[in-house]
Amino acid sequence: MEPIDLAQFGQLKASGDLPSPKGAALAIIRLTQRDDTSLADLAHAVKSDPAFVGRLIKAANSVHAAGRRPIASIQDALIVLGVPAVRSMALGFSLLSNFSSGSCRNFDYPRFWSRSLVFAVALQALVKHTHAAPPDEAFSVGLLAHIGELALETIFPDDYSRLLAERQEPPAKSLLELEQAAFVMTHDALSAAMMMDWGLPKVFAEPVYHHERPETASFAEGARQHAMLWSLVLAGHIADICLAANDERRAMMPQLLRLGSRLSIAADTLNGLCDQVAREWREWGDMLDVQTSEVPSFEDLSRPSPPPLLAGEAVVGGQESHRMRVLVVDDDASMRAILKAMLSGAGHDVYEAVDGRQAFELALDIQPQIMIVDWLMPTMDGIELTRSMRQTKIGRGIYILILTGLEEDDKLVEAFEAGVDDFMSKPLKPRLLAARLRAGQRVITLQREVERDREEIRHFAAELAVTNRRLQEVALTDALTGCPNRRYAIERLEQEWAACSRNKRPLTCMVIDVDAFKTINDDHGHDAGDTALKQMAAALKSGLRAQDVCARMGGDEFLVICPDTDLAAALICAERMRKAVEILQIAAGNGHLRGSVSIGLAARDGGMADADALIKCADRGLYLAKQRGRNRLATVQHSGSAST
Repeated sequence: MEPIDLAQFGQLKASGDLPSPKGAALAIIRLTQRDDTSLADLAHAVKSDPAFVGRLIKAANSVHAAGRRPIASIQDALIVLGVPAVRSMALGFSLLSNFSSGSCRNFDYPRFWSRSLVFAVALQALVKHTHAAPPDEAFSVGLLAHIGELALETIFPDDYSRLLAERQEPPAKSLLELEQAAFVMTHDALSAAMMMDWGLPKVFAEPVYHHERPETASFAEGARQHAMLWSLVLAGHIADICLAANDERRAMMPQLLRLGSRLSIAADTLNGLCDQVAREWREWGDMLDVQTSEVPSFEDLSRPSPPPLLAGEAVVGGQESHRMRVLVVDDDASMRAILKAMLSGAGHDVYEAVDGRQAFELALDIQPQIMIVDWLMPTMDGIELTRSMRQTKIGRGIYILILTGLEEDDKLVEAFEAGVDDFMSKPLKPRLLAARLRAGQRVITLQREVERDREEIRHFAAELAVTNRRLQEVALTDALTGCPNRRYAIERLEQEWAACSRNKRPLTCMVIDVDAFKTINDDHGHDAGDTALKQMAAALKSGLRAQDVCARMGGDEFLVICPDTDLAAALICAERMRKAVEILQIAAGNGHLRGSVSIGLAARDGGMADADALIKCADRGLYLAKQRGRNRLATVQHSGSAST
């Protein structure tokens, strides 16, 4: 990366004019930079901004696994999103709220934030396919990817306004070129520098810097930055299509499909993803008071509807024909003119190419339904062009009619074996050409029907997948407390064990037991016992940090998994949880009762063979806590124990 000069950036930052978070967002960011911040502390800071609460919960639901219960509480949203994403979202939403207008006359503030929002939604959707970043963090990266533009117009409002006016004048110049000439800095470098200054990792900032000029990047194929770079490029193109005028969108679709293929996203999958992005963009726009617009179905944009083939041939098989894209390929200008006149007169969109090579490139862009190809051409003849088209996914579905003066059987057999659908001898006979094209249109109609059937099957498969995920969620969730259940806890602990073994990171777990739970059931009834378990589980979760997992193992026992945590840090967290339960007032009949928990802790060490050994070590700590009077913490791994 070639970042902005650090001294220059330091001067801009010192001026105090750079866009920066304010109010509750600033408090949230400062809290997330501290190691001892609990989930409850963070939730308290979030609650001070009711608008951010709604945005945070919506963001959590947008990345939450399909089929799970919707996220409804701040603490659950914090657990799902994690601290880095919450920090970045607080930053992005604060900037959106505080910099929705300004004094730069030619800067289109509504359009800037509208594009930033759809960019964020698109990038979040794309990384679920590319795995270039966690989806929740990708949303923030997309929202901030062009923050350098906002910074430049804020710092230099008059100069930037003149620059934007100059950009509209011929000859056309890129915004980056004009910025470099005017300010000796560009918004892409400033965006990357600001993101890194706010704590976003370099693995995001570097692709942001390069994504408007991807050819300048040198990321290795397969590297995370490479996937992130092209995800950003594609997200930007999706955003441009969403904001484009209706008559401009269709011409932008071929580039969309090319970028999707670079990321190995199939056309139908990409169209569905873009439709989802457009819907979520409008939902976010309503929440954030950001302007959005209706976007046609991307499948419709990529496959325009067709009218009648030739004059007087408006009905095929009893149904109205459709407008089609027809590519005419012939090195003879007079033949192209004849065909264009016939087809254009019938209302079709006609494109021309003078040889096979030009036709191949044009066909990949416009995706015609029919190609009328001359056999003999100087560069890539009709047969060679047909073979090349049939080797592409797009070309396999095009109906190819070849024009020839050759009628020898061997030659025609060669043409059909190459993939030609039909042929016609020269000179052309208009009525016969109309009949041949009607036959081609019937084939195209059948192909559409097959594609619709496939879409129905895909839709059914998607619904089945959602149902399966719901069943899986039920299988992994404790119905009473809403916590993950024993099966999930064991699987997750084994995953964390394997990860810390590979990366030499610490891992701690806690075994928690509700003190005298049998007495609560005996004295107040099982309903009160269930209420106590639910409220205690909620209190335990309030003391967790974002990366911790609390699961109900059965009865009155819970297991807490603390990744990347040593024993000292886990003791602090456990004490916070113990106190949260101790001060709890549990409704029981007409009154309230108090409860407490005992907690045993253990950290992974070299003497442990597996995750089960870690749980057993924590169990011994729990037994020690019970022996010492309950309502306390204990561990057998060092001489001291925490107690109250």
